[in-house]
Amino acid sequence: MTSGAIVATARSIAAGEVTAEAAVRECLRRIDERDGALHSVVALRAEEALHEARELDVALDRDGVVRGPLHGVPVLVKDLEDVEGMPTRKGSRLFADAPPATEDETIPARLRAAGAVIVGKTNLPEFATEGFSDNLLDGPTHNPWDLRMSPGGSSGGAGAALAAGIVPIATATDGGGSVRIPAGLCGLLGLKPTFGAVGRWPAADWLDLTTYGPLATTTEDLALLFSLMTGRVDGDPSSTPALQFGTDQRCTRVIVAERTSPWGPLPDPVGPAFLDAAQRFAAMLDLEAEVIDGGQLFVDIGDPDVDWFTLATAEHAAAIGRDVVQARLSEMHPAAAGFMEQGLSVTIDDYLASRRRRPAYTRIMDRLLGSDTVLLTPILGVEGLLADGRLLGTEEVEMLAPDVYSTPMQNITGHPAMSLPAGCYPSGFPFGLQVTAPRWRDDLLFDLAAKWEVAYPWPRTAPGYDEFSVPRA
Repeated sequence: MTSGAIVATARSIAAGEVTAEAAVRECLRRIDERDGALHSVVALRAEEALHEARELDVALDRDGVVRGPLHGVPVLVKDLEDVEGMPTRKGSRLFADAPPATEDETIPARLRAAGAVIVGKTNLPEFATEGFSDNLLDGPTHNPWDLRMSPGGSSGGAGAALAAGIVPIATATDGGGSVRIPAGLCGLLGLKPTFGAVGRWPAADWLDLTTYGPLATTTEDLALLFSLMTGRVDGDPSSTPALQFGTDQRCTRVIVAERTSPWGPLPDPVGPAFLDAAQRFAAMLDLEAEVIDGGQLFVDIGDPDVDWFTLATAEHAAAIGRDVVQARLSEMHPAAAGFMEQGLSVTIDDYLASRRRRPAYTRIMDRLLGSDTVLLTPILGVEGLLADGRLLGTEEVEMLAPDVYSTPMQNITGHPAMSLPAGCYPSGFPFGLQVTAPRWRDDLLFDLAAKWEVAYPWPRTAPGYDEFSVPRA
């Protein structure tokens, strides 16, 4: 099995087969050639990136210094994360004139310390609040698998850029599915780590829901990114020391649930695609798939997906400021405006009640999964979303209903979850299988992903695109 674009590019540069400058130039060429139809990239720092790449080449040629495991590898950063010298606009007219950031945020800083070169920024929905990537500031991002469709959100620009082979690395965050949804809709691997495994700074708008997480085309690339991301951060009371992988990575039980909220069976074609992937996954491990009614898991307590909407909307409206939100709702994308309006309506009693239910949800999941059980669910309850955020067959653009998503529960409980490429619908659009593991068993997910990649290898890019590589001189 050949290495993914990250590992292959880094090895070629370190071996002197290509230069860091050539890698950055190739990334810029691919943006110019491919991104017109996709609109995944919303800002560039081309000259700065080329200058930094040349400095890395000089250090390697003159002194034999390899900056780190990503020496010279180009990266695009989600426009929710600060990059020194670039504004962080969050896909919103409210931040259209944001001043340049004075320092790198946690993950851009860690990737740069490992030798990566930041080339630009990727698109997202306004404030990162939706599962599609459209906003009134930069417009919609299109999915390279089908240009009518969205690559998902909120890390949709990252997903589209990776699936089109534009760049080896594109950063992502996950507060309610924002890594896993683009992974599922773009045929990629995506991990939402155990909450606390990757330290966060500055504080997220969704205080205890959001984490950084890696997206990649191969298990090897995903593991490399995660190894560089994990670890504590000053100022984050939830962050832990770098997560160490254990040696016992056996999975002894596979539980299958169409939903984790009581919203009924999955519609076609999602239901058949999910059950097929779940059966293949269990068979890969020589285990029986234990099908449960996941909609009944939490009914004696509440609904974690509904509580997610209470917490996320209220915290985001508070982060921006009630007065600002009320005064500028008309400047927001309809979906973002609906999100903020819901946040304004949340009472302190509702908010605290949702927070108080979280330990009970987490306890149920902890007991269900033990130390070596995984839960299989879909990523979305729909086949896909149009690029402007509409559901197929609908006319209105609005905040999507909770039953569209199958991802917020893991943000509520903190459990790690990974999206695995699991084939395509009859339409040819990709389907993602979500695997949730016990807390702090991110290593189990990587082991299962490696097995799945061998058993059911997936295309590295969307049809018609080639994986990122740097031509040798």
